[in-house]
Amino acid sequence: MDTRIIKIAIAAASVAYTVYLYATGHWGSGIGMTIVSIILILMCLRSLRMVMVFFQMRQQKMDKARKWLGRINPSHLWKKQQGYYYFLQGNMAMEHNLNEAERHLRKSLSLGLRMDHDKAAVKLNLAAIASAKRKTREALSLLNEAKRLDKKNVLKSDIKMIEKAIKNPKVVQKRR
Repeated sequence: MDTRIIKIAIAAASVAYTVYLYATGHWGSGIGMTIVSIILILMCLRSLRMVMVFFQMRQQKMDKARKWLGRINPSHLWKKQQGYYYFLQGNMAMEHNLNEAERHLRKSLSLGLRMDHDKAAVKLNLAAIASAKRKTREALSLLNEAKRLDKKNVLKSDIKMIEKAIKNPKVVQKRR
């Protein structure tokens, strides 16, 4: 059974009980249940395991992030969350297998990502993969798309680094 249905049912019951408490005049309990209901509704909208993956990645604990990511069943996520799941899978796979990383990153784009800078990060990673595979024209077009999507210049230094790697492929070979 899909856990989303169970979460939604529990959140709906919590909201109904909160309304009942307010209707019967139990304001103190109603306020407490309002807080509980908000937390339950947020749990319906977000996967706690995905939150843990992002938290572990932010702490630079990649082994723990990989474990949390392995615990997630992508079919139990909402469509946009599946996009972020495959985005994370692609980032984790970049270290080991470029073909697998490319497949995951392309799937994340097809499922959709909310933020433009997330789309830019995916395009930048795909440009790096294309550059490593000696597909210069594709890498440059992906890099230009990443530049266009990165309106807040969050990835400016990364874009410059990949741009140098595309223009001078010998630099990439020396790093390895």
